[in-house]
Amino acid sequence: MFSLLLAVIYLAFISLGLPDSLLGSAWPLMRLELGAPLSFAGVISMLIACGTIVSSLLSDRLTRRFGAGLVTAVSVAMTAAALFGFSVSPSVWVLCLWAIPYGLGAGAVDAALNNYVALHYSSRHMSWLHCFWGVGASLSPVIMRTALSLTGRWQLGYRSVSVIQVVLTAVLFLSLPLWRAGGGAAEDEAPRQALGLRGALRIPGVPSILLAFFAYCGAESTAGLWASSYLAGARGVDAETAAGFASLFYLGITFGRFLNGFIADRMGDRRSIRLGTAVMALGALLILLPVRAEMPALAGLVIFGLGCAPVYPSVIHATPAHFGAENSQAVIGIQMAGAYVGTTCMPPLFGLIASRVSLSLYPVFLLALTALLLVMAEHTDRVCAAARH
Repeated sequence: MFSLLLAVIYLAFISLGLPDSLLGSAWPLMRLELGAPLSFAGVISMLIACGTIVSSLLSDRLTRRFGAGLVTAVSVAMTAAALFGFSVSPSVWVLCLWAIPYGLGAGAVDAALNNYVALHYSSRHMSWLHCFWGVGASLSPVIMRTALSLTGRWQLGYRSVSVIQVVLTAVLFLSLPLWRAGGGAAEDEAPRQALGLRGALRIPGVPSILLAFFAYCGAESTAGLWASSYLAGARGVDAETAAGFASLFYLGITFGRFLNGFIADRMGDRRSIRLGTAVMALGALLILLPVRAEMPALAGLVIFGLGCAPVYPSVIHATPAHFGAENSQAVIGIQMAGAYVGTTCMPPLFGLIASRVSLSLYPVFLLALTALLLVMAEHTDRVCAAARH
């Protein structure tokens, strides 16, 4: 029964990744049809991120009251409704309205599932969980591209993913008895009072792990968004090759999490984070190498992605051990919020640096965020160890 529930959780994380690449894939055609400027995709993305941050911060209260299973099922249903709303939107302003339930659903399911797996499953399953997110994020551009090639209509792409989400919602509601049977203490704790943001921030080590998570997610999102621009603009790589290696960065993360699942339990969360940041630093240094040949920079980008692979799942999985199982949902909720803040703010910040100073600072920016990640993660370990003794 526990294995069947794990399969359902993996499916739920595929559903979490499915919508993430749709907007970028469809926007060139969407904006022409809806009469929107190119930059308006950023507005929609920020609205989704704001909804995600809000629901992440509320996840502790919601999960304690309703349980992880019901929160996940309702959240996926909200995302399904929002995606259908996107498919029938006649203007960008209606898209903005549907972006709100889109973000709220994504944040709640992200925090609830991460905490549930951190409490009930080993580190390898956390790594594979995030690998399945990558599967979903990789499938959505394929679905959109197929819809566009068959009908020329982006609406079909959104509607297709909405139907998949509806099916997953039905599976999640049918699986609710499994959550209650397998939930143990986590589900029993639902009626207890939520810790709240202030209460969580008072726990020793929480502020530093939030900074670590912020730095990691800022580094990952900046690396992915600006990879093609840096390779083409600062290293003279042709546009097609640059785009191909930018996609390999994300493939490196997904494949790295799959491989990490086989060694995560033996490595432990702390050593996995250290190894990941060391590989990230190596990748950034290869990108930085002042050589005319393009191969070190291209290899460095893929290596940076491989280094990213174990960090996110290991930080999440270590949360109950660091801060206690009774506090983990609240802490993971604000970790998710910090992650989305980093993802939302750091790429535009580097864009400003690139436009005002130089695009060549890309690897330096990645190194700085990697260093902040390592320092804050190590500080968290020391503070939490001291608090336990």
